[in-house]
Amino acid sequence: MARSLTAVGHRGDPYRFRENTLPSLRSALGRGADAVEIDVRLTRDGVPVLLHDRTLKRLWRHDLALADLTGAEVHGLTRGGVPTLQEALTALGGHRVMIDLPGASEATVRAVLGVVRDCGADERTYYCAGATTMLKVRAADPAAEIAMTWTTLAPPPPLLLDALRPRWLNYRFSLLDRELTARIHRDGQLVSAWTPDTAASMRRLIAIGTDSITTNRVGVLRKVIGRPANPPTGTAC
Repeated sequence: MARSLTAVGHRGDPYRFRENTLPSLRSALGRGADAVEIDVRLTRDGVPVLLHDRTLKRLWRHDLALADLTGAEVHGLTRGGVPTLQEALTALGGHRVMIDLPGASEATVRAVLGVVRDCGADERTYYCAGATTMLKVRAADPAAEIAMTWTTLAPPPPLLLDALRPRWLNYRFSLLDRELTARIHRDGQLVSAWTPDTAASMRRLIAIGTDSITTNRVGVLRKVIGRPANPPTGTAC
């Protein structure tokens, strides 16, 4: 391929292991991911942990809101299955990580960026979410790498792009075509797509010039692009 492609495991390798868990993250890297996307929220006592939903119901069968639980309570209820952000950064070693911040408050953004900084992971971490959340990230860290999620074919307003300075524009894969990716490249951003899970969709995205693909089936993507697996080595943060 003429353009280098970043393969990103969506919440790890969720068809093989429960999403946003350490086994899922390690599996994604072992199957050839360049980076892993994770979702981070805060517990009641301010601990950043990996969880996409507001509650533990879907994944852990406890109809309890994360915001009402302490980090210790989450650990006990899930038998350690919900990792802290610090644990995840350690498990990912030197690999890249895309942190999604669903509905994040300023307090969440500050806490997450603080853990990333304390772990010395600034250079390998980038952040994705909608414009409102990304503006909070930009305010907290002028140097943060941002992948702004955009959900419409209408281009982002120039004033927003000037304020955010995103490196990536992050689109649902079905919205992207050759004309749109070319426009984004002309405007100086890279194109990120989520979440195609078939080889045909992946090949189409590669053909139109997509720079990064976030998928639930990173093993399939690795085969499409012909990249060898690269087992991770964890490091303490």
